[in-house]
Amino acid sequence: MAKAAAVTNLETMSETPAFLDSGRPNVPDIVVPRGVTPFHLPGRPVRGRLIRLGVLADALLTRHDNPPAVTLLAGKMLALTAALATALKFKGVFSIQAKGDGPVSLMLADCTDQGALRGYARAGENKLDVLDEMAASDAALLGEGYIAFSVDQGGDRERHQGIVAIEGESLTEMALHYFATSEQLECALHLACAHTRSGWRAGALILERVAQGGEGNLTLSEAEQDESWRTATTLAGTLSDEELLDDTLPAEQLLYRLFHTEGVAADRPRPLAYGCRCTRAKLSAILENFGGGDLDAMVIDGDIAMTCEFCNIDFRFPRGEFPAAPSEVETS
Repeated sequence: MAKAAAVTNLETMSETPAFLDSGRPNVPDIVVPRGVTPFHLPGRPVRGRLIRLGVLADALLTRHDNPPAVTLLAGKMLALTAALATALKFKGVFSIQAKGDGPVSLMLADCTDQGALRGYARAGENKLDVLDEMAASDAALLGEGYIAFSVDQGGDRERHQGIVAIEGESLTEMALHYFATSEQLECALHLACAHTRSGWRAGALILERVAQGGEGNLTLSEAEQDESWRTATTLAGTLSDEELLDDTLPAEQLLYRLFHTEGVAADRPRPLAYGCRCTRAKLSAILENFGGGDLDAMVIDGDIAMTCEFCNIDFRFPRGEFPAAPSEVETS
């Protein structure tokens, strides 16, 4: 089907629960109860989160028929978004957008305060043909451009955004560049995505150094804090992609395997869910703001077709449902 318009808006979640929303498209109703496991090292200036998307990764990544290299990058972007969103205390949507002049011109993922996750990548087939897909680095796929990290709390509240140039060969290096330059935050990060026997899987491990006087480090000297941080990041560096993406290895067991010499305490896990929030009602409201000429240009076989970029589902609306926009009527 030809697609007349694409929808990529970052609205906050509807107040209507998904299972009661008759206008919601037929998308997977998936919740991973232990998608995020926060943890800390008692008495050390270290806290972190272990992110494992499990079956959610496959559900999100297979909505689009992208080349494997693009899917790998999209999976890491989803894991990174979940890792950062779940560190914030907010109501709304946290998003990461990467825009460059490479084969993947746009990549976007967002996660709500409730853990609803979604994302997509826009790739140009003509540009991908010149790359060895499986050998293409994240930097080669994105090209030169920027990455934006945003928090949108909706309503009249100010939207917070940090933007940095794409720097580094991997998405991990790009994120660490943002932390160092914009947040002045010491972090260690491991991102992974792969196609396994169970389908696509994606995950992340992120460590954050707690500031002087923060939780768990009041009794340590500055030198001891430095040594504790170096030790924790060294231990985190032993993590393999296979361990991170192994559904059969419980999160608590993996954290103990990594950090038992330092002591590790897992906090209450948080869920992640399939998070596309498009509905017929929302898309209809968007169309009502278009002028008659624009609406006519969208018509295909008598209907207006709109496609949600996130869930890749087409919506069709009879052209007759939408008269001219109010501004056109007033000036005619």
